[in-house]
Amino acid sequence: MPTKHIDFNIDAAQGFGIFKNNKETELLDYVSSVNISCGFHAGDPLLIREYLLKCKEKNLTIGAHIGFNDIQGLGYRPMELTPEEIEAIVIYQIGALASFAKSYNLVIDHVRPHGAMYKIASENYDFSLAIAKAVQKFDKWLNYTCLDNEILEKVSTETGIVVNRELFIDKTYTQDFKVDWESKTYINEDDALNRIRTVLHSSQIKIGNGMFMPVKADTIHFDTKNPNITQLLRKANEIVKPTPANYNKVETSGWV
Repeated sequence: MPTKHIDFNIDAAQGFGIFKNNKETELLDYVSSVNISCGFHAGDPLLIREYLLKCKEKNLTIGAHIGFNDIQGLGYRPMELTPEEIEAIVIYQIGALASFAKSYNLVIDHVRPHGAMYKIASENYDFSLAIAKAVQKFDKWLNYTCLDNEILEKVSTETGIVVNRELFIDKTYTQDFKVDWESKTYINEDDALNRIRTVLHSSQIKIGNGMFMPVKADTIHFDTKNPNITQLLRKANEIVKPTPANYNKVETSGWV
């Protein structure tokens, strides 16, 4: 079944103090959603403010980019936490961004884990469920963005939370439809763009063994660490103009 519209998202405020990724700013013209770091793995008050205002200026959807409290490791080191600890750090980070956003008459649309937190959430049902419940405790209208797989579907069914099913367009998928997190390389540009076309035309994605897997993609994540990210996003916009996941869901339902 064709996918008429799709959301493009990137992470932003992925820095702290003098350490910044200046490439993030130039990418805002090519996405529909931005995940703003909340201060644990990255992001400081000035960076958060900067990207909130830039998103407001460009009318982009804002998400809370949450992670482990690991500024030294940029949130890429796993931690073992109890459900109570997961709830606390999730609500703390969403609250920080939501309060900041409110002062500029903005609202948060979704919550997306980062780094090690994302990887664990995509592989561990109980961990992902704890994140979803914490998100709901803060605001039942927030969407939860994570990897499109059976775990996310089960979490959605269990809690009723609205999920944004995410695909990585420039990373390798293994034969069992998992992201190859260990690979430091990105698939080539032509293959990445063909992935987008295939998702739009047939709701499938090509995986490591050359086979195609069905997907229910709501959003595509573009990795700002990819050295060719700017050109990739420009060309992706020639294939489809991205629109926010929530808008796409409402449009599909017939409300707009």
